[in-house]
Formats: sequence, C-alpha cells, structure tokens
Amino acid sequence: MVLPVSVRCDRTPAWAALREHFNQTGRHFDLRQAFASDAQRFDRFSQQAPHVFADLSKNLIDASTEALLLELASQCSLSAQRDAMFAGEPINVTEQRQVMHHLLRQPRSATPDQPCARELAAVHDALEAMLAYAEQVRADPVITDVVNIGIGGSDLGPCMAVRALEGLRIAGKRFHFISNVDGHELGSLLLGLRPRSTLFLIASKTFTTAETMTNAHSARRWFEAQLGPGALALLPKHFVALTTNVEAAAQFGITTTFGFWDWIGGRYSLMSAIGLPLAISIGQSAWRELLAGAHAMDEHFRTAPMERNLPVRLGLLDVWYRNFHGMDSRCIAPYHSLLSRWPAYLQQLEMESNGKRVDRQGQALPFETSPVIWGEPGTNGQHAFFQMLHQGTCIIPVEFVAVRQETHGLGGHHEKLLSHVLAQARALMLGRSDAGGHRHFPGNRPSTMLLLEWLDPASLGALIALQEHRVFTSGAIWGINSFDQWGVELGKVMASDLEPRLTTGNVDGLDGSTAGLLARMRR
Repeated sequence: MVLPVSVRCDRTPAWAALREHFNQTGRHFDLRQAFASDAQRFDRFSQQAPHVFADLSKNLIDASTEALLLELASQCSLSAQRDAMFAGEPINVTEQRQVMHHLLRQPRSATPDQPCARELAAVHDALEAMLAYAEQVRADPVITDVVNIGIGGSDLGPCMAVRALEGLRIAGKRFHFISNVDGHELGSLLLGLRPRSTLFLIASKTFTTAETMTNAHSARRWFEAQLGPGALALLPKHFVALTTNVEAAAQFGITTTFGFWDWIGGRYSLMSAIGLPLAISIGQSAWRELLAGAHAMDEHFRTAPMERNLPVRLGLLDVWYRNFHGMDSRCIAPYHSLLSRWPAYLQQLEMESNGKRVDRQGQALPFETSPVIWGEPGTNGQHAFFQMLHQGTCIIPVEFVAVRQETHGLGGHHEKLLSHVLAQARALMLGRSDAGGHRHFPGNRPSTMLLLEWLDPASLGALIALQEHRVFTSGAIWGINSFDQWGVELGKVMASDLEPRLTTGNVDGLDGSTAGLLARMRR
C-alpha cells in the first residue's frame, strides 16, 4: 500500500534544483522574450485532453522548468500515489478511508476480480435508482419547483452544474438552492412557492449538518402550516433525503432516500446522489454524458504520460507558482455566464482539500500549500478587479475558461466575448511600455486558457475531473491529506456552545471580545 511519500518534497534533489533554477533564470523569466525566441512555444505548452484544450504557453515556465517539475513528481512518487487512489487504497489516512469518487463515473464493465468491483456494482445500483426517480419527477407535471437544501459540497456542486447546464433544463420546472442558515434566504424563497407543487431535497450525508437541518425543519414547518391537517400524509411525496442516515430521515418523515458512501468527500460528491437536482434538470441521457466526460478525464489522468498529462501539468504549475514564485492566490475567470458559480465551486475543491499546514504524519510544513482561489465571470471581472491584475503590486496567475461555440443565437455577442478573453490574456502578457506613469502596464503576468468546444455535459464532466486531479497532484507533491477537512469542525463546536448563550446571556469563560459582542447582539 502506497501512502505518504518517503521523502518530503522540500528535501528532494529536484526541489533544490528547482530552487537553483528559479534563482538563476525563473525569477527573471520574460514571456515576451520566450515567445520571440521560440516560434513553437504555443505548440510545446498547449495540449488537447478529453473535451478540454489547454494553453499553458503564457505561463512563466520553459522546457527546463517543466522537466525539473516532472522530476519532482517522480521523486515524490506521484504516479504511485495516483495508482493507490485508483486501486482503492485508504489514502485518506486521518480517517482511514478510501478515495474513490472516480467510481461514480466508471462504466459498469468491471469484472469481479478488478479493484473495487463490489463498490462499483453498488454505485451502479444506486445510480439506476436515483435516475429512475429523477425521470419520475421530470414526468410529474404537478412539481414545478425543486428546492435543494444542503451546504458545502451538497450545495456548491449541484448549484454550479444546474446553472452551467441551464440550456438543458426541463421546461416547466424551477430549481432553487438553499444553503445559508440565515433565514432571509429560505424565507424569501418560500414566499414564492406553493407546497403542493414543491419538492424539497434534503442533502446531508449524516442528516445532522446544523445549517441544513435547521433549514429542513423550517421548510417542513412551512409545509405543514400551509397544508394543515393533511400535511403529514403528503410530506413523504414532497421531501426526499440524500443521506446515509436512513433512520434519521424516517424520523423526519421522509421515506424516499438516496445514499452514498464514506469514500466520497462532500466536495467530490456531485456525481453521486447529491447530483439528484441536476439529474432532474437535465435528464438521464445528459447525466450519463456528464459521467462519460469525467471518466474520460479520469482515464487520461490514470494513463497519460506525465509530460502530457494535463492534470499533472496544471498541478505542478501550481507548485511552481506557490512555492518558488511565492504567488499566494489564483484568479478564476470563466468567460461564460452559465459558469457563474465555477469560481465558488473551485474555492471549496481546492482550499478545503489543500488548505493544510501539516503533512500526512501531522508534522508542520515549512512551505506554503493551497493558494487562495477567487474570481468572477468575464466580462464583469474586467470592470471590478482586473485593474489590480494588470497594474497592481501582486502578480496573480489567471485561469481563463472559454467556450468556442455559443448556444444563445444572439448575433455579435459571442465574438465580442471571445475577443475580450483573448485580449485580457494578451494584455496581461504583453503589458504596455510606450507610456509611463499611470498608463504603464508591466506585463509578463501569467495566465492559462482552458478552452471547451461546447459547454455541454461531457465537457463539464471533464472540466470537473480535471480540477479534481489537479488538486490531487499538488497535494501529493506537498505530502498532505487532500481528503479530510478538520478545519471545518472547530467553528461548529464553538457555535454549538454560543447558541444557547444568546438566550441566557451567560458569558462565563468567554474572551472579552466575544462576551462584549454577544451582549450587544442580545439587545
């Protein structure tokens, strides 16, 4: 079984070589000179992967940089760590769990003697049941509103994907996502709903998540108040649970449940039962295309040579920027309005996975890990924060996502959109040296372009899997556990202690700031 790397990445010869390379040439690398001296640079640093074309040529790397990064991957046993994940080894060491979200999109063609064959069979049994229910809801003309109540991975993934594939949404149904425990969110939504035409999906693996269950109980009270004495009989038809805690769901009044497994982390769960709202929206055929696109990228990551393996190349580039250039954030700029939730989705995927300060043995790391992920769709971002990207004091890599084909049919719009994304990447690289002072642009600012042919289920699935495996790559190099999230827990524990104090006013044992704020809030 392959678990932690035998040598910490910063103690490998490749790390030292990268440090020397950075000091000698990387620190002063100039993209404009790189393109001027190499007519083949675009071809060398771009590639087609399943459903995604990537241009890496506007990054601060050359062939020597990439060769050293690939050697670092070899010395950190990246391929062995990847193979351990696909073999079903418990690489989530702090929870002793397997990491097998890739099984969610693997075809049912595995033989009984293949790794994880039993788990794969269970996946397909659950998938068939979930898709059958989704088709039933799609065919029900009474249900006009589907409300997903979840948080974190139970919200960000399905919310992002339903929005991204809006063009495939079934007519006559609206989809809503409630995550915040702030009652203003749920309260305002309920004002526009009718109980008999609403389906609530309660998405919580344990059926104990505080925010989710608070919203779920409020939704049930609204349902009962609206329908009166007959509400309890109708409740099982209008409330469904996406959970492994069938008993707790039954106590809530729910009889229809769809479960998943502890080897799926919340941020990797979109293609499990958590994706039910998406399956209802786009239908069984499109759902299977989503899985096929993700599986194609899984196979690319599993089998492609490291030097032409897109998730590996992106993950290594992240290490290069974070640990050698000292760049502490990455801007996500999708130039497609239906990808409006893509930056938020990636925030959880990367920062919850790799926002760690200790290695897999629990030892403090002397180097940086996850960058801050942030962004906004273009062209809106151009009129908000691109000023800083072009002329600010921080150099921030930008990851553009563009889609070649449009589906809206409005003349002239898409050409303008694509011209803007090309121009922004070009301006970041070239800058402007023919003017001084306020109009000077330093340029030499790196970016990556991910280009899809269409924003369709297959390309979205591939894009999601690409990012999952990219995060795996950088986490494996850093020697951290990318699949736990203990940092989420402490605030929850403290909130449980503070909630009754807002009623009682008891401030015993609290720090002065919290005690003072609590007193003011009680007014």
